[in-house]
Order: sequence, then C-alpha cells, then structure tokens
Amino acid sequence: MSSTPTGATARKKKPFYRSFGFQITLALILGVVLGVLALNLGTDAEGNPNGLTATLSTIGNGYVTLLKAAVIPLVFLAIVASITQLRRVTNAARLAGQTLLWFGITALIAVTIGIILGVTIQPGNRVDHSDLTAGDPYAVGTWWNFLKGLIPQNFLGLTVSSSADAATGAVTSSVGFNVLQVIVVSVAVGIAALKLGKRAEPFISVTESLLKVVQRVLWWIIRIAPIGTLGLIGSAVVSYGTDKLLTLVWFVVAVYVGLVLVLFVVYPILIKANGLSVRQYFSGVWPAVQLAFVSRSSIGTLPLTQRVTERNLGVPREYASFAVPLGATTKMDGCAAIYPAIAAIFVAQFFGVELNIISYVLIVLVSVVGSAATAGTTGATVMLTLTLSTLGLPLEGVGLLLAIDPILDMGRTAVNVAGQALVPTIVAKREGILDEALYNARRDGEPFADDSDDAVEDGASPSAEPVRA
Repeated sequence: MSSTPTGATARKKKPFYRSFGFQITLALILGVVLGVLALNLGTDAEGNPNGLTATLSTIGNGYVTLLKAAVIPLVFLAIVASITQLRRVTNAARLAGQTLLWFGITALIAVTIGIILGVTIQPGNRVDHSDLTAGDPYAVGTWWNFLKGLIPQNFLGLTVSSSADAATGAVTSSVGFNVLQVIVVSVAVGIAALKLGKRAEPFISVTESLLKVVQRVLWWIIRIAPIGTLGLIGSAVVSYGTDKLLTLVWFVVAVYVGLVLVLFVVYPILIKANGLSVRQYFSGVWPAVQLAFVSRSSIGTLPLTQRVTERNLGVPREYASFAVPLGATTKMDGCAAIYPAIAAIFVAQFFGVELNIISYVLIVLVSVVGSAATAGTTGATVMLTLTLSTLGLPLEGVGLLLAIDPILDMGRTAVNVAGQALVPTIVAKREGILDEALYNARRDGEPFADDSDDAVEDGASPSAEPVRA
C-alpha cells in the first residue's frame, strides 16, 4: 500500500550549475581571468583598448544601465503602492520611527569602528608624501545642497548634464535622476491618493498592476546578473589592476577591515540578538551583496535588494517597499560611516592636523545624521567632503584618495546593501510582522526562497520545508 505525502511538495533540487549562487561565483572567477588576460593584451598602437577590454566594459556598463533604467518606475510605483496600503496598517508611524532609529544605531556602530581603526592603524602616517598629490574634489557635500535637493525639479527628478572632451571639443550629454526627489514626489502622490479614499481606487489598482509588471521585468534582468557580473569584474580588473593599491595599501587595509567587521561581526551579532538565524540572513541577502560588490551601485542594486528583503528575509512587501528605497539613499554604513571616518583621520594625519575628542564627536554626528545628504549624489565623495568641511580639514585631501576610490567602492557598496536589507528585517522581527517561515525556508542556491516566476511575482509562500540554523 502506498501513501501520499501531505503538505507542500518539495521542489526537485536543480543541478548545481543552475544554482544562482554558483553562476555568480563562476562569473566572478571568469571575470577575473578574462580581466587579467585583457590587461596583458594591452592596447593597440593608437592607445585604444583591445577587443576583449571593450567587450567586458560594454557588458558590464550595459547591465548597470539596465538596472538603473528600472529604478525610477520601481521606486515610484513601490512607494505609492505602499503608502496607499497604509490604511490597512495600524502602526505605520511606529515602523517608520523604528526604521530611522535602527539606521542611526547601525551607523553609530560602524563609524565607531572606523574611528578606532583610523586611530589604531594610522594610515596617514604610513604613506610617502612624495607619492601622493592633493587635489580639489569633483563634488562637495553641504547641508544647503541637501535641502535644495529635496525640491523636485520635475516629476521624476530627471537631470541632464553635459561635458566637453578637452581634446576634440565634442560635447556629450547624459540623463540622470535624483532618487531623493523621486521619493519626495512618490510620497506626495501616495498621500494624495490615500486622502482621496474611494475616488482613488482606480488609480491605486492601476498602480499595483504596473508594479507587478515592473517587478516581472526586473526578475528577467536579475536572471542575467551572472553575465553582467562577468563584464563588471573583468572591466574592474583592467581599469584598476594592483598598482594603485601599493601607495595607499594601509588605507585600503583599514577600510576593508572595517567593512569586514561590520558585515561579518556586527551584523551577525544584531541578527542573533533578535533571535534570527545568521546563516539564513546571509544566504538570503547574498545575491544582492554580490551584485552590489561588482556594480558599485546601491541604486542599481535596489531592485534586487528589495526583492531579497521580501522574498528571502520575509519582510512584508508594504513595509519593504518603504524601507528599502529609503535605505538605498540614506542607509550607507560603508560610504557614510566607515569610509569617511577613516578617510578624515587619514587626511588629518597626512597634513599633520591633531584631532581632539570634539573632532571625533563631530565625525560621529556627521555620519549618523548626515548620510541623507548623499542622496541622489556621488555618495562617498560628498560624504567625505561634508565630514572634512565640518572638521575644518583641507578639502584637497580628497584628491589623495580618488585614485583608489573605485577599489574601495566595491566593498563599501556591498556593506551598504547588506545594511539596507538588515534594518527592515530587524524592525519587522521586533514588530512581529516578519514571515519567519519564509525567512527560514530552504533556498538551495536559488536567488529567492521560491524560484518560480509566479511565486516570486504573486507573493506565494515557498514550498520548501523550513530549516533552522
């Protein structure tokens, strides 16, 4: 006599080579190999990049462009949809307050680690001054610019910039967007729809349907992440190599030690302290962390960050659609806490400026409160100049570090994204709204707990059995 199993049927385990994690890891390795090969091929007689270098650059830049193209509709639709659903949530104000509080707590811990490492390692005293040249920063952060940035210039916060080639005189124009302005517009539209009540029901229905369409397109983009990863990491190897690390090796060491401590020590402690599995957190957030590392863009990674927060970590969609976009612009433990703290101490040591206890308090204050000033701008540079100007340190010190900034930016962005998923998870757990069955579900190397398109888009519960750490 045969028996039929009850409950959900477990998914058939896919071959290892179809695992998203395996594909990303393989892409990283192949990207490094191809990058080294392209670097050794050099340039042609006219100084133009070889075909392999150009191909890697095109693939990598193309993938980041795809991600960024989806950001505006995702942020706008997600925030509008989440605000209109607040009528079903009784503790919306408390959730927002708890989110901002935990943003501040984690930033405080991160900047403290940065200060300790800067004072202990003393990277500014370990460099040969003759090898470095000070220079004016290409962007300067101020509180005034932040306040002006809150005012939307147009409906979608679009910006147009032009630059001229010094050699040919050719002018190129590019279109960008200010995410902070997109959030401001989205919040205003969402509140207006909420206030209109039943009269806004058709608009709300269309918004929710459009959001599902955008999420399906994003799912397709995420599926080709291994291809984009190969191009991005290969292009990075060609562009940066190892020469630029040698002069500022101690500064790089200090920053990456801080990033590792926050990502692999502080975050696990916070996860464990809130009664959650550390292993499940990392397996859930890792797809977004990997993409953030190679793309160097919190905004570009936003679609995947929001998706893993909902589908892997069990944060309700209504809350995640508010907290994750907010975190992508203001929650930057790498760019706005660890890095500016160590960099400011480096600049002070390089120029022989003695910092006192008040200086360190100001570094903490700027890092905890001022990270919002980086929204919609060049985050790390703006945050560093804001810190230097607050301390009265020479802004020319930024020029000392620009050569290796892309190398540091990979690690900084990975930590940023991990924190942007961490805080909503902690808040959801503390408020009793976290789907712990989804958080603890088996993933078997897939990017989400349930890898089927319908389940991902429709919010179905995973069919796999839960596991415990």
